[in-house]
Amino acid sequence: MRYRLTFVVGLALGYVLGTRAGRERYEQLKKTARQVAQNPAVRNTAETAALQGRQFAGKAFHTVSEKVGDRMPDSVAHRVRSLRERNINGSAEDDWGTSNT
Repeated sequence: MRYRLTFVVGLALGYVLGTRAGRERYEQLKKTARQVAQNPAVRNTAETAALQGRQFAGKAFHTVSEKVGDRMPDSVAHRVRSLRERNINGSAEDDWGTSNT
C-alpha cells in the first residue's frame, strides 16, 4: 500500500508541476526535440546504430540457430524461413506494414 501511495503522490506532483510549466514550455521542448531529431549528425548516428543492431541481431540469430538446431518446433522454423525469404526478396515491410529501416 505504501508503494501505491508513493506512486500516486509522485503522479500528482508531476501533474501539478507539469501544468505550472504550461503550454509554452511544452511547445519549447517539442520544438527542441524536433530540431535534434532533424539534425543530420543525429540522423546519421541513428542510422549507423540501426545498421549495427541489425548486424548484431543477424550474428546472434546464427549463433542461436546453431545451438538450437533441430530442437525448434516446425511451425517456428517455417515462420523464420518465410521471414528470411521475404527479406532476401527485397520486401522492406514487416507484418505491421512498417519499414525495416
